[in-house]
Amino acid sequence: MFRRFAALLVLSLSLPALAADIAVLMRPTPLYIAPDTTSQRLTMAQRGIEAALLERNQKFLHVTLLLPEGAQITGWMLDKGAIFPNTPNGDHILFGEAIDSENEASHRGGRKDAAHDAYRLYSRIAEYFPGSPLAGEALYRAADIRWQMESADVWSRRSTKELPATLRSTVDEDEMKQVIKKFPHTKWADLAEYHFVENKLCGDWLGKPSCPEKETSIYEEYVKNYPNSPKVQEALLKAATRQAALIQIYATDEQPGKIPAAKQRAADLAKRAFDAKPDTDDAQRAQRLLYMVQHDIATYGNALD
Repeated sequence: MFRRFAALLVLSLSLPALAADIAVLMRPTPLYIAPDTTSQRLTMAQRGIEAALLERNQKFLHVTLLLPEGAQITGWMLDKGAIFPNTPNGDHILFGEAIDSENEASHRGGRKDAAHDAYRLYSRIAEYFPGSPLAGEALYRAADIRWQMESADVWSRRSTKELPATLRSTVDEDEMKQVIKKFPHTKWADLAEYHFVENKLCGDWLGKPSCPEKETSIYEEYVKNYPNSPKVQEALLKAATRQAALIQIYATDEQPGKIPAAKQRAADLAKRAFDAKPDTDDAQRAQRLLYMVQHDIATYGNALD
């Protein structure tokens, strides 16, 4: 992040005064060597790339693109698709394009690099439209996309499943911390805090009680600290599933004296999860879990009656 800002600073110092106008591209944009679409194409700039304006020439813009890793390239582009900070509804336009890219990334066979496009677009909204009512959500969504991509990599490693959380690789938390710093005491900050729970979780429980015991406490602590978070119901349900799992784990681990407390705690947490928002899918899952706990139906392992 610092490298990109440093490159942008050098760029702005080396360009005419008009270069203070920086646009964000909301569509794939050809860059030509001359203000003529029949001239040589220099590159195809993707969504979310920044363009520093040098001059305007009728229906063309002379720009320097700030490409990933600090690379720069100067040329001409058509005057369409470049969203400047003073573009009417520019924040909404970029947000809409980011949503479209994010949806595309979620589809099987969706556009290649759509997730990266969405990440760049959301990031630019928070940067160039800091006063927008969309800024907090945009910064969170950008951080969430980066988190999901890194999380998939981290949890694909064998070491993540085998080593304790204190020794294994974890997802980088810097961008989520920026959300909390810039938008404190908002639901976006609460959502960012929820991601940190993932870095504290165990990999494989190995049928032992220590991990589900610890994870129950982690989820309960989150609910206690962020009672208005949109993730409260999910956290309660996950805490309940861990206590329900402990019923079977304690039986296998020859700790039958702990089973009644686990059963009661699982039931209480499931009830709280349902009551948090009764009209959601998680509420119905909580009701199902409560029934299974009350009727001694195993929720963990391969136990069958």
